[in-house]
Amino acid sequence: MWRKWVSIRHRTWFVDAALAAAVIAFTIPTTLTGYSFSLWGSTPGGLEIAIGVITAATMLVRRRTPWPAIVASAACACATGQVVPMILAVFSMTAEHRVRRWQYVALAMTVIYFAVDYVNPHTDHSVYLNIVRALTLIYLPAVVGTWVHAYRRLIRDLRVGVREREEIAASEERRKIAREMHDTVTHAVTAMVLNAGMARDTTEPGEIRDLTAAIEDKGVQALGELRELLTVLRREDGDLAEGSEAIVRLVGEAQAGGLQIDLHLDVPPGGLPRQVSHACYRLVQEGLNNVRKHAPDSRVQVTCEVTGDQVAVSVIDTPHPAHAGGKTVRAAPSLGGGYGLAGIRERVCLAQGRFVSGPTPEGGFVLAARLPLRRPDG
Repeated sequence: MWRKWVSIRHRTWFVDAALAAAVIAFTIPTTLTGYSFSLWGSTPGGLEIAIGVITAATMLVRRRTPWPAIVASAACACATGQVVPMILAVFSMTAEHRVRRWQYVALAMTVIYFAVDYVNPHTDHSVYLNIVRALTLIYLPAVVGTWVHAYRRLIRDLRVGVREREEIAASEERRKIAREMHDTVTHAVTAMVLNAGMARDTTEPGEIRDLTAAIEDKGVQALGELRELLTVLRREDGDLAEGSEAIVRLVGEAQAGGLQIDLHLDVPPGGLPRQVSHACYRLVQEGLNNVRKHAPDSRVQVTCEVTGDQVAVSVIDTPHPAHAGGKTVRAAPSLGGGYGLAGIRERVCLAQGRFVSGPTPEGGFVLAARLPLRRPDG
């Protein structure tokens, strides 16, 4: 950034210095060789040189304010007969600044140009040609300057817009990654913590081996999902989305952990759009995690079925104190956060679906969504 800023400063300084040198080249040599003339009659050569030098100096400040260049170039034209500084001044007036009523300033400069050109002893004295030259060399550069100013402003606005869009896209990508990380890590860690607690409470060697094996399997699965996530971050065409087919595995793992779950899965294999299928998987995953944390003794109904041009997915738990076999399922400790439902809601909204969550009349909790198989605009 610093090098870029220095480069811009050097380039603008070089351009301004070149314009100042051009003004000196058009004014001082004509005075020294006797080709200068003045609308005010005879003007001392020293005064003409001083006016030329002052006019050249105003080129160095033309980007800050246009008025020194406008006044000095008009005085230079009247004193020496040199009109080139006026061309540079009116262009800078509109290209570098937003002078109010610049049309009147340009018109006044055009009149001065016409007067100087008309009395110039080295050119013709045709009124028509003098007017054409005045309009072409003074008013036209002012108009072109307005176009240059508008173009520069457009480029600045586009750059700002691009930066804003990049920031929005980066923010959305971070949110997407955060959702994936939350769903992957929370599900795995919740299951591992639950199994570890059950292993601590049991004294049966066989059951301890089964629980520790389940912890190992879940840890390996979590590492695999994280590896896939990192792979996708490095490769744009990757796809880590678990589909609705993986819901059976989620339910099986939860049942192995002691939850009572009834599953109704009625979706054609591979028949759902990827985004919709992944949203269904994540909703069931979040619902089962919440049951493990808050209501492990509940009876759970997991549903995922296609109805018409929509897919309905839900996780509903109902209090059921009389757990099968009289054995109480240990609740997984809460890991905090509170981003799960918000992430599911975002997923469903991105898929153009409707999301519902909240307590049921029976004292349980429901997570449900309806997602269209085709986008409404498609």
